[in-house]
Amino acid sequence: MKMNILYCGDANMADGMLISTLSLTKHIKGPIHVYALTASIKAPSRQFAALSQDAVDLVQTQLQKVNPLSSAELFDITDIFNANPPVANLDTMFTPYCMLRLYSDLVPELPERLLYLDTDIICRESPQHFYDQDMTGTEFVGVLDHYGKWFFHSQLRALDYVNSGMMLMNMPQIRKTELFERCRNVCATVKMFMPDQSALNKLADTKRLAPRRYNEQRRLHRNTVFQHFTTSFRFFPWVHTLSVKPWEVDRVHSDLHLHEYDDVLGEYEEIKTKVGQSTH
Repeated sequence: MKMNILYCGDANMADGMLISTLSLTKHIKGPIHVYALTASIKAPSRQFAALSQDAVDLVQTQLQKVNPLSSAELFDITDIFNANPPVANLDTMFTPYCMLRLYSDLVPELPERLLYLDTDIICRESPQHFYDQDMTGTEFVGVLDHYGKWFFHSQLRALDYVNSGMMLMNMPQIRKTELFERCRNVCATVKMFMPDQSALNKLADTKRLAPRRYNEQRRLHRNTVFQHFTTSFRFFPWVHTLSVKPWEVDRVHSDLHLHEYDDVLGEYEEIKTKVGQSTH
């Protein structure tokens, strides 16, 4: 069966999107349809360039080497974003692009079921069973945030704060409950820490929790399906934060001592070398 994947971001998402899609092709047998949302955004103190069509074409080329029925499509939603910008959160420590997924309900070309992935996520095992689950009456499925679950909650249950970096989204239900519209309105008027994630957790009516292995934010385990390269805390030899992204291949090896994805990262480096040579 096919799988619909959504990525969102600016020009800086290209490497992460390439690595993430390369990892998906290792484990998904059916066609993969990648949808990339981007925009040119001007914040009070920063300006961001949209993702290029060339970057999406490169992803499609790699996808179709594995399955000719796969595809990748770019949607520049600058006009949609500018019509209702998240004014209160345009100039925070988080880029405005973290909120771009909240506009996906306004893009009619997108399919009804979408697996949203941050571009610092690598697929380690097939997510097909997770993707095919019954979504009746559910807006999205996600995994608890590794750190945030201890500090934030929006419902009566103690642990309910979801990390928004991996979400299986039911677009008809999201439109029915107007979840993303309500999130956009909050982001436009209330300054928040991690604005998109805070809004989604506060306003979702029917989110569902999935096991940690579908969005592993700390360290690799034997049953990990998606590994999310988030910022983490380290306590030795001193208390500090550590942030290593998949495209920082040398640091993946030296700082994380991780070689699980060497096949994917090696393929990524080979592609980047070839692309670089072709532009000179």
